[in-house]
Amino acid sequence: MGSKRRRNVAVLLGIVLILAIGSAAGYRAVKAREKKDPPAVALEFASGDLARVQMQSMRRWLAVSGALQPVKLATVKSKSSGDVLSIAAREGKAVKAGEVLARIDTSDLEAKLVERVGALEAARAQLALAEKQREQNVKLLKQNFISQSAYDNSESGHSVAKAQVKSAEAQVQLARNAIRDSVVIAPISGIVAKRHVQPGEKVAFDTPIITLVDLRELELQAMVPAADVPELSLSMPVELAIDGFDRRFTGRIERINPATEPGTRSIVVYVGLANPDNALKGGMFATGRIALGGGTPVPTLPLTAVRMDAGQSYVWVIRDGKLVRRAVVTGQRDDETGVVEIKTTLPAGDPVLAARFDNLKEGAPAVVRAPVPSASRAS
Repeated sequence: MGSKRRRNVAVLLGIVLILAIGSAAGYRAVKAREKKDPPAVALEFASGDLARVQMQSMRRWLAVSGALQPVKLATVKSKSSGDVLSIAAREGKAVKAGEVLARIDTSDLEAKLVERVGALEAARAQLALAEKQREQNVKLLKQNFISQSAYDNSESGHSVAKAQVKSAEAQVQLARNAIRDSVVIAPISGIVAKRHVQPGEKVAFDTPIITLVDLRELELQAMVPAADVPELSLSMPVELAIDGFDRRFTGRIERINPATEPGTRSIVVYVGLANPDNALKGGMFATGRIALGGGTPVPTLPLTAVRMDAGQSYVWVIRDGKLVRRAVVTGQRDDETGVVEIKTTLPAGDPVLAARFDNLKEGAPAVVRAPVPSASRAS
């Protein structure tokens, strides 16, 4: 009996030892597991970090582009022929209306004027002789010394002489105008854009001499779809960006063409742009946009709420205390108000993370420190 009892005691001790070893091993395993995977820390977000989908009318923009052109431009041409004596203006020089730009040699014109003045004096002498004969014939006709036919001939000669004087006077005036036109005058105030001739060159009538541009008023001719024209109106502001300038410019719609361009379904819109400091130049390329009226309200989110990954737009949503990544499809965006249209339906009760945070993970615990402000109609 003693030996049997000792065996039972030994067995019990062995069992206890095995249980103790197993418990120790389990405890070490749990501790190792806790050390390897510590409990996740919940991310806390303030109400200002969150947003909800809101119904909002999106402002639409009509894009325009084109080259700037001066409203006032003049190509000064010669009104008389001759050699160019001098040109006072050069490219880039500012001139005023009425200022002398060039002079053309008038030697031939002056000789022609002398000739026509002589012809005028001869015509006047003929007229004086015809008037004396007419006066004498009037007396002779009253005394019946000449016939009515003879008197009519003298009257006709007088009329012809009178007409010749008028013609000679006109020729003299034309010669004087030609001499006056030999001095090329600026028709507008502006800047010399191009000088077409040089001193010493011989020019004919209607030869271009100088091109002037007035940069104080510029114009953009933009092609817009005919479907958008009903929403445009005169004096509507146009926001413009000019190549080479960091600042923005504001123009206004001055005119709208009444018909579409041949072969297109577009209409030309003329945008005026003031340029008092002459900073802008003709030919500069401008891009701009015209704000059109808002349409039907659509679901929107702040631009900061939408993120991109491999070309796919997505948002972070807090649902049941966890971060959930939701892919979304976006539509129109308004950079001024900072919102974008969301075409994907999102649950109305789930707040969307609007602030920028890095290293967020799907399913991470998330809590809100303060209540999320109530939103207007949600999608």
